[in-house]
Amino acid sequence: MHELQITESILNVVLRHAGQHDVSKVVRIHLRVGELSDLVDEWIQHYFNYLSRGTLAQEAELAIVRVPIVLRCPACDLSFQIGKDQLGAAVCPTCAGSKVELVSGRGYFIENMEVL
Repeated sequence: MHELQITESILNVVLRHAGQHDVSKVVRIHLRVGELSDLVDEWIQHYFNYLSRGTLAQEAELAIVRVPIVLRCPACDLSFQIGKDQLGAAVCPTCAGSKVELVSGRGYFIENMEVL
């Protein structure tokens, strides 16, 4: 159900920026969503369709790209990508350090919008 709140936040940002730039119609919104996020693409689009009715973003398509999980090893400063299934046992492939930090893969953001 948190997709509804997040989608509402996305719509608010889109409408605010569209209003500031004299946009008449939002056609497509490019989103980047982290692999660790439990947001479901279909539900985000479903809620967006519902919430955007009667706005200049009505019928806009959400183009969602998943951002991979990237970790950084503070010991050797290497950043590396892993799969979800490797998260609990991730070690640095260079120095075998086990104290790694999450760099990307959890959040979401609007990359850009296609407008008229």
